[in-house]
Amino acid sequence: MNLTTKIPLEVLGLKTYYFTNRGLLKAVDGVTFEVKPRETLGLAGESGCGKSTTALSIMRLVPAPGRIVEGKILVNGGDIVKKSEPEMREIRWGRIAMVFQEAMSALNPVFKIEDQIAEAIIYKEKVTKAEALGRARTLLESVGIGISRGKDYPHEFSGGMRQRAMIAMALACNPEILILDEPSTALDVMVNAQILDLIKNIQRKLDISILMITHDLSIIAEECDRVAIMYAGKIVELANVLPLFDHALHPYTMALTKAFPSIKGPKTRLEDIPGSPPHLINPPTGCAFHPRCPYARELCRSEMLELVEVKENHHVACHLADKFT
Repeated sequence: MNLTTKIPLEVLGLKTYYFTNRGLLKAVDGVTFEVKPRETLGLAGESGCGKSTTALSIMRLVPAPGRIVEGKILVNGGDIVKKSEPEMREIRWGRIAMVFQEAMSALNPVFKIEDQIAEAIIYKEKVTKAEALGRARTLLESVGIGISRGKDYPHEFSGGMRQRAMIAMALACNPEILILDEPSTALDVMVNAQILDLIKNIQRKLDISILMITHDLSIIAEECDRVAIMYAGKIVELANVLPLFDHALHPYTMALTKAFPSIKGPKTRLEDIPGSPPHLINPPTGCAFHPRCPYARELCRSEMLELVEVKENHHVACHLADKFT
């Protein structure tokens, strides 16, 4: 089969645990999803639900004391969980790249922006420094940064410009898959819109697949084709964006959508979700959302349901899904 016909990214039964002094923290606990060619899949949920650990697992960058304990991560059909670190260094940035949440932390403060981008190109493609710098400047121009600004240091850039520089660096080696972890964090509304437009234009031009991680459902609604809702280390609902926003089937997704302005018009009152996500060292039995769920039954407290397709292309993990269909 031609590689271009394969699913760019498949995550199958992924479990990533942190082995801490306080106990076993199941940050990602049996997650399965795929990102199709030229698709943008959103991964949404509150902080602490396992979204960023999922991204770090895909990049094979989970910090100690965490590690992948089970599952597969297929990049164009090949399982990268089994790859050695030298093999992963060839895959990172060349096949799959990531724009990290804090651009200032991800950029090296003592190197010029263009040099940091050129360094990645030199490492991957063994080109001359002059060639790499030329590519770096072209990349900076493509994300709206003037060539002369490439000689600046990260602290001389605004938050929006640092985010653009990180996107340029992620694209330096022509990846097939781009992971964006909270791409609009700490940006004002206008800059946020510019960054999202830039990402959309880049995807259209380069035909790449995107995994977009965010807690902001308005970004999901505007930028994504499908969305996976994550809670307590598990995906609880997975569907195309508009059907999910129109008719969510998991109580957690319902609560999330009520906490954000409606995508169909003004909402007079937004509703908070009572309580907070559970600590993943000692999560509740059964469905982890049941302590916060107004519909919870005894079965919800004792048995966690796996993700199942209840409508066409609409998967949910809830004992009460039939009630909401």
